Amino acid sequence: MRIAFDVSPLSHPRTGIGNYILGSLTGLAAAAEGEHEIVAFAPTSLRGRRAIPDALAGLPVDVRLRVLPFSHRFRMAWSRRGRPPAERFLGPIDVLHFSDWMYPPQAGGVRATTIHDLVPFRFPEWVTPRTREMHGEKYEHTATSCDLVFTNSEYTAADVVELLGVPPERIRVARPGLLPGFTPTGQRAELGAPYVLGVGTHEPRKNLQRLIEAWRLLGGDLKLALAGGEGWGDQPELAHSRIRVLGFVPDARLPELYRGAEVFVYPSLFEGFGIPVLEAMACGTPVVASSHPSLDEACGDAAVRADPAEPEAIAAAIRDALGRRDELVRRGLEHAARFSWRTAGEVFLRGYEEARAHRS
Repeated sequence: MRIAFDVSPLSHPRTGIGNYILGSLTGLAAAAEGEHEIVAFAPTSLRGRRAIPDALAGLPVDVRLRVLPFSHRFRMAWSRRGRPPAERFLGPIDVLHFSDWMYPPQAGGVRATTIHDLVPFRFPEWVTPRTREMHGEKYEHTATSCDLVFTNSEYTAADVVELLGVPPERIRVARPGLLPGFTPTGQRAELGAPYVLGVGTHEPRKNLQRLIEAWRLLGGDLKLALAGGEGWGDQPELAHSRIRVLGFVPDARLPELYRGAEVFVYPSLFEGFGIPVLEAMACGTPVVASSHPSLDEACGDAAVRADPAEPEAIAAAIRDALGRRDELVRRGLEHAARFSWRTAGEVFLRGYEEARAHRS
């Protein structure tokens, strides 16, 4: 098969969706074992011309980029207009797998996409107007046009059935894995004192303000370290001498932050999966996570769960995790070891093969 895989979001610094795209493409290439041709493609900006090849370095994929001014406008116009087909730029393809930023037309072959979560449908107040518009159009198009819809969790799969009306037989669950480096051995960050770690973009859904309130309730000598880029909406109150604001931290540095933390806390109000939970567990760090069911698959039985709306509950969960460190580290390492990008790649490849056989 010749598989065209949209990598447009890799033009930006990678967070959850970018890491899922890179990981799933890595797993797909491994599962293909050289028997299928994989074309990573994107209409992209000047920044993407540099960032995308850097992200894909070492992968056995053919990178096809079309560098354009106003690339976002082009992607949306191309999607809405419905022509010309992607084959005009890519040549013959057996599969086209598009991601979050566009739904490009194609002349033939299997049509597939990934849905990471349905936050814009369930909680439109938690996303920007641009995200609501872009993702809303994609979701509606997906429901009527795609042979396959991949999701990162059973929870998201159920949402896709309920909210978009996609039949379950068209859905495949490809849970995320871990990129290299997220292991318990290696350098540990030193921030001048023991610390609690939070990771997430500064936006309402990540619930960082309640994490700060919970940390204040702890008292004692623990610092609070927050890794994540500036987002939008009401911002958390960060002005405190013992809060360390780290900004966006690239993946190469995240493992040492996880390893150095006494506890990792992920109080998100809603997730598609929650990859940072797995990352922290794989680095040998106890995890406290939101009790929202969208995080159940990421947590398994290896995290202390807390009501994300209650700072007192989050603080109590942190104390519990500190007291059960050895147990939680062991459980977390065992749980994280069950996830791999190779397994996700096999789900992708098997789905393409089955859909192609069904169409013929």
